[in-house]
Amino acid sequence: MLCVFVAGTAQAQVVQLTPFAGYRFGGDLYEEITATALDLDGAPSFGGIADIFVDDEGLAFTFLYSHQEAEVDIPGPGGSSSSADLLVDHWMAGGTQDIGRGWVVPFLSGLLGLTRFGGDGDSEVRFSLAGGGGVKLLPTEHVGLRLDGRVYAVFVDGGASTGVCSPSLCVVALDAAVLWQAEFTAGVAFSF
Repeated sequence: MLCVFVAGTAQAQVVQLTPFAGYRFGGDLYEEITATALDLDGAPSFGGIADIFVDDEGLAFTFLYSHQEAEVDIPGPGGSSSSADLLVDHWMAGGTQDIGRGWVVPFLSGLLGLTRFGGDGDSEVRFSLAGGGGVKLLPTEHVGLRLDGRVYAVFVDGGASTGVCSPSLCVVALDAAVLWQAEFTAGVAFSF
């Protein structure tokens, strides 16, 4: 009976802040000048999530920041290669839906935002989407554990062209190059 009371109280909180650490992997960046793929190896990541709950059913506005420092191999002339550090930052907003109640709460999330790739004094910002889910372990009213899995889709290049047009309809072709990454994180959730 006590566990049900404590878990029910945690669901009534308005704001949940979760600093996290994890691991992100996947994705190849295409270097247009050399026409070679730059392999973005997996690397640790860290950041934070803020959930602002809008109802008692577990729906929240979600804000996410995630940072990764990875090393990429850059091919050089004559088969030589060098390595460089690449920073990848995600700034995203969207929503999270808790599924059910109790002290073990699964959830789903969807986010959109911007991703910045930076290194050696240069950076690029691109539009990105993310989706994921996980579980929150909320044994107390104000502190719990959040385990997340997310997939990022970063639109690194794209274009559109018009095909056949009639007075009332045009066929448009879209072409997009997407960088995919997966991230698994764990963090301590603080509810207020």
